[in-house]
Amino acid sequence: MASHLPPTSTPQHSQPASAGLAGEAHAPYRGLRRWLLTTNHKEIGTLYLVFSLSMFFIGGLFAMVIRAELFQPGLQLVRPEFFNQMTTMHGLIMVFGAVMPAFVGLANWMVPLQIGAPDMALPRLNNFSFWLLPVAFAILLATLVMPGGAPDFGWTFYAPLSTTYAPPSTTFFIFSLHLAGISSILGAINIIATILNLRAPGMRMMDMPLFVWTWLITAFLLIAVMPVLAGVITMMLLDINFGTSFFNAAGGGDPVLFQHLFWFFGHPEVYIMILPAFGIVSVIIPTFARKRLFGYASMVYATASIAILSFLVWAHHMFIVGLPLVAELFFMYSTMLIAVPTGVKVFNWVTTLFRGSISFEPPMLFALAFVVLFTIGGFSGLMLAIAPADFQYHDTYFVVAHFHYVLVPGAVFAIMAGVYYWLPKWTGHYPHLRLSQWHFWLSVIGVNLTFFPMHFAGLAGMPRRIPDYALQFADFNMVTSLGGFLFGASQLLFVVVVVRCVRGGERAPAKAWEGAEDLEWSLPSPAPLHTFETPPQVRPRES
Repeated sequence: MASHLPPTSTPQHSQPASAGLAGEAHAPYRGLRRWLLTTNHKEIGTLYLVFSLSMFFIGGLFAMVIRAELFQPGLQLVRPEFFNQMTTMHGLIMVFGAVMPAFVGLANWMVPLQIGAPDMALPRLNNFSFWLLPVAFAILLATLVMPGGAPDFGWTFYAPLSTTYAPPSTTFFIFSLHLAGISSILGAINIIATILNLRAPGMRMMDMPLFVWTWLITAFLLIAVMPVLAGVITMMLLDINFGTSFFNAAGGGDPVLFQHLFWFFGHPEVYIMILPAFGIVSVIIPTFARKRLFGYASMVYATASIAILSFLVWAHHMFIVGLPLVAELFFMYSTMLIAVPTGVKVFNWVTTLFRGSISFEPPMLFALAFVVLFTIGGFSGLMLAIAPADFQYHDTYFVVAHFHYVLVPGAVFAIMAGVYYWLPKWTGHYPHLRLSQWHFWLSVIGVNLTFFPMHFAGLAGMPRRIPDYALQFADFNMVTSLGGFLFGASQLLFVVVVVRCVRGGERAPAKAWEGAEDLEWSLPSPAPLHTFETPPQVRPRES
């Protein structure tokens, strides 16, 4: 690993000798009060990450129930109504309880460090926005033991299934989503205020690391679309409890209105869960290729383009509801168009790797797997964008395969890459190399065994959200279930790696990775509780 290789595409900076030393002071509270009342961005980031990991395993447990039931044809383990509750709760918990809080946790930890800020701009609001989440998901999980059971209408909770035919617990589900949405909006406001107001002297917008840029754009998406979700679930609440007919055709309403409103939120939500992943990968690949990121400015513009276009494609989820031909054409072409800035990103990552001095540490392994497998998910998304073909794919396991390839080797792998990348800065220790490699390879094998056969089951006509199926789908489902059990079990290795890293291991210097040049690597490892009380001076990025 020669030290004379080109630097990464990050601003040059000088860290005052005194900066960060105040972090040696102890937290003002001890024990439980420390975590309940903390306003420190590092501790709140840790709370988000621990909460996300716990939800990841709870949602994964629900997925294991699904895969155990589908291991072979026939009803074996659970009743069909409970199976529907598991599919609904799995989706809701993974989207709103695992992936989104994990990215917010990484933002809490890293955005202030990467821009040279002493903390988040609104620390008390930061504490409040986190503690809304455990309350929200405690309410959601409590629906499992309520009369009638948990929500059973799918994670997209389409009306009239979620209104006219819903279990009584749906009102609690709506309340929990409101709390989670408030948390997301408050967190987004905090991130925007921090990035726009607390950057270190000399750091221009185009000097910021890509992770900061992607989170700034994601935060604006959250503020734009979470109120839409709040509106649609409030209309559900009124239909269920107050006799309105927003989505009830018998009362003059329209069930398709629900789909328009939900997907106007839902499709930008997909990018809320993937744009920060783009930022993480855009930081990791230059570090381990030991090259400047190719096309920094084009990556920023591509991210902004994806965010804008995400508001123009929502009805590609609705091709079968009877849209006018002109609407089908518009949403088909706009969906294809969004592949262009995404392709720019993939091209830039691959070009950064070209002739790089690449090393394959655990963060790089997950980042490379992200690039390859997320691209597969993107290609299947292009297939789904073609309206006449989507008539065949719609509501089959092909769609399940597509969005899992985007969200698992996409968002989840990027989160794991980020955790492995920043663990030395958080804990002062490197993650255990051999265990990390085992975790990576078992995860990659498990992911592909789980989700790749779903493409073929879907193309053969297997519908989604069914507890039983015809014999012709048996082999696909057996392989999928075995892959799911492998992937789920391999995540226990991830917990072992993280716990070992927290408790000890090989000591990490301030600059844990040779090619890393962002501002956080100027701090000691582990990062002190309080950092950048004296703002660092940042020299502009080289063009």
